[in-house]
Amino acid sequence: MKLSPIDVYRDILPKTNCRDCGELTCLAFAVKVVSENFPLSKCPHISKDSIEKYEKILKEQHSKGIFAKKDPAKEALIWAKQRAASTDLMDLPQRIGGVIVDYNGQRALKLPYFNSYVYITENGIFSELGELEHYEQVFLYNHIAQGGKKDPTGKFVPFHELPNTVSKIKSLEKHIKRPLENTFKRKVQELKTRALNIGALDLSSDYPTADLALLFKPLPKVPVLLLFWDEEKGEEEMPAQVNILFDETIIDHLDIESILFLLEKLVNLLTSE
Repeated sequence: MKLSPIDVYRDILPKTNCRDCGELTCLAFAVKVVSENFPLSKCPHISKDSIEKYEKILKEQHSKGIFAKKDPAKEALIWAKQRAASTDLMDLPQRIGGVIVDYNGQRALKLPYFNSYVYITENGIFSELGELEHYEQVFLYNHIAQGGKKDPTGKFVPFHELPNTVSKIKSLEKHIKRPLENTFKRKVQELKTRALNIGALDLSSDYPTADLALLFKPLPKVPVLLLFWDEEKGEEEMPAQVNILFDETIIDHLDIESILFLLEKLVNLLTSE
């Protein structure tokens, strides 16, 4: 037996729209009960016998995902895990870096990730800094699935020279470059300090035309170079400018969506208080 929102509304609820459950209508309450596992007992007008009978059915069908409200992040994580499922853990050090260690009694890849480490096991991905949110795990599973064997060459290229990036240029400008430019104009030293605190190297002497050149290694085989020019006042006024470059091998390790996620993570680390 399956209970849809209409079934709950028609056969179980009083259909009075009394709002005693906190919802505006009985139908709205029925939708929450079925799709979000909201307790049927929140309706004070249903008998205890009916609640015991139907909550058992609802709990079982919700555990199977029947009529359940979809969680995009959870769905993406399931897909990413499946994509990486055939990967041999012992192959990962050669492919994406890191070392094999014992983690709480199980074999794991200890992988440098920004300013900390993650532990990749057959049962999941765990961080030194606490629980990883779903999309961050999706990013790491995609890296595991795609990660090739190429080591960085040291030749850096801009985002627009990577394949299939035309539709993402505006997103890069809006969500990556603009926040950095607005946050750190007239604050070059602060940008440098924050970058060094998350493991960046100052390569400004190698890029004398920029006010600051910072090399990040968010993942062992994925270096990212950030160039920053501060705003200039005067007759020839120039706004602050950011340019982000990638090793030419990055496409072997990350797809375009993953690259943008990586950059958003970097921006968050640099700009968060």
